[in-house]
Amino acid sequence: MEIQTRRQILEIWRATVDYSYRHGEWAWGGRSGRNSISDAEQLLTILYPATTIDTLKVDSVDQTADDVLEYLHALGDAQDIPRRLIKFIGDYMETYLVDGTPDFSGDNYFEVEDSDAETMRPEQRKLHVIDSFSTSVTLCLSTLGFLRVYRQGLRSQRMLQEVDRLEQLSSQRLTAAMVGLLRSFTVNTFDPGDPPGQVMCTMLNQTGVTTEILVHNLLDELAQIRAALRQELTIGIGQVGEELENRGRLFECGLSWGVVDGAPEVPFATDIGPQPVGVAEARPYLYYTVVALDGIQDLFSARTRSLGLLNEEQQRLARALQLRWELTRQFWATVATFGGDRWPLEDLPWKTTDGRESDYYSVLLTSILIEGASSERIGDAYIERIGRVLEELSNRGRITRRPVENDPAVALHLPGMRLRLIGSEKVAEGPRLAWTVSSFTLLVLKRLLRVAELLDDSSLRIRFLQLADLVWGHVERRQIEQPSARGLWDNPTQVFVGTPVADYDKPSWYHTERVIEVLVAAANVTESRSTVTPELLESASQLLAEAEQLFDRERLRGTDDTGDQMRESFQVVAAKLRRAREILSDRPGTASVLAGDVLRELDMVDAARQDTARMS
Repeated sequence: MEIQTRRQILEIWRATVDYSYRHGEWAWGGRSGRNSISDAEQLLTILYPATTIDTLKVDSVDQTADDVLEYLHALGDAQDIPRRLIKFIGDYMETYLVDGTPDFSGDNYFEVEDSDAETMRPEQRKLHVIDSFSTSVTLCLSTLGFLRVYRQGLRSQRMLQEVDRLEQLSSQRLTAAMVGLLRSFTVNTFDPGDPPGQVMCTMLNQTGVTTEILVHNLLDELAQIRAALRQELTIGIGQVGEELENRGRLFECGLSWGVVDGAPEVPFATDIGPQPVGVAEARPYLYYTVVALDGIQDLFSARTRSLGLLNEEQQRLARALQLRWELTRQFWATVATFGGDRWPLEDLPWKTTDGRESDYYSVLLTSILIEGASSERIGDAYIERIGRVLEELSNRGRITRRPVENDPAVALHLPGMRLRLIGSEKVAEGPRLAWTVSSFTLLVLKRLLRVAELLDDSSLRIRFLQLADLVWGHVERRQIEQPSARGLWDNPTQVFVGTPVADYDKPSWYHTERVIEVLVAAANVTESRSTVTPELLESASQLLAEAEQLFDRERLRGTDDTGDQMRESFQVVAAKLRRAREILSDRPGTASVLAGDVLRELDMVDAARQDTARMS
């Protein structure tokens, strides 16, 4: 893999600090101005890798690496850096706490769907949105983990009080974000003959069977998920059981763009202020579903568990969210791979039940499938198929192929996929809002790296890592070159020549933070256990067995009559053999090299003995 993870992250850190830290103050905002999502993304650009990659940590003063101090020197020394980060995070938590209630508004990330319509209402800017819930979960968990470690080395009462206050604010925001995610979950039911049902049946029918047979088979496949949705979901959602009572109706589950219209309050959530009334359409949006699943996954990560970051109330919320995570993943994995030899997912592009189709939806589905493959330990053949879909999407999206003149694929990147936020028009009688998603390349790359991480077959792993390197080259070419934001993202016009020129002298924290996520994913590939094939293990075992047998013969001859140099050489040989045996199962290639070294040394001893015998 050619992606130089550590260097790239450190260079982004330096560029972020150069842009954001001016005259002793943190300068908030980028290309889109300030809102609860962009400001969190700006912080996560530094905080996320610092709390997920152990060698980049800044929460233990005496363990901060020299190169980390060098790239973050504008923030001060090893003691100054965590103190200033705490101040910046505290400013964020206080800013997005309105009358004691955490604020998850989309603000200037929202757009008006119809450019000719009237302007957006101030009340609409305050609407809470899934991106803010999910990003806040990641930010708050990163902050709580950071503070948990940093506190251990503190002696200053003032700093301890500041840490206590930030922990309280982060925990409150985390709880509120989890409640928002719960109340955004929805189940949409429809008859097979309804327009959504017709779209679903057409998309899933890859073998040309009759609609009646397809619906029957699909309902059988979804029976357990339907039963679990009816019986086990009791928090933050309306009458799911009644809607699913008719077993002849199809359904889909996931998250809407915000709190669903009619969603009941979560009764046991305390200290988070009033829970807002929902207005979002009670239909899953695939984009927001994937965004939510990514955030929810952080709640039951190994780091969250090991540091004990969740209190009792949050653990209850996390269990409810984990159930929704699992049922949603199972549903979309079932429909994406439904049927015979050809998956519906492989019939690009994916079409959602509202009749819209896009390669974006296909990439989003691969995200769900690959995490399912991880949790269920599915074999290489399944994972490879996901990787091949991503490979084709790279071509179709003109990431690894050049665009042709007036290429419609360029719209995936510039301006991106536009989502209609149905229900937003209910607020203050304003226009319907929209949301633009423009991270197609980074979504593809992050999932490719996950595919490579999970593969056992070394040749397949290398193949997809090479593809990831090609995609990374595309990402690098989009790095901003203007002096004011050099080293940050995103300027797509540097790749897609001839597209309308826009103002790219300010960074998009939306894109820069997602580049950081990709680099963390690349680090996970590097840290993952290397692939061990049976053939390599067998070859290493045979080499080691021969080396041990020959060494035992030499020791049987005795070493009393040999010189000091030979006895020392035999001690080194014995140490190499012990090491080779220890690492044989995990690193057979290295064990083979050690065994080869021993065989060479023993052959030199044997050759010297034969020369001595001939001379005598």
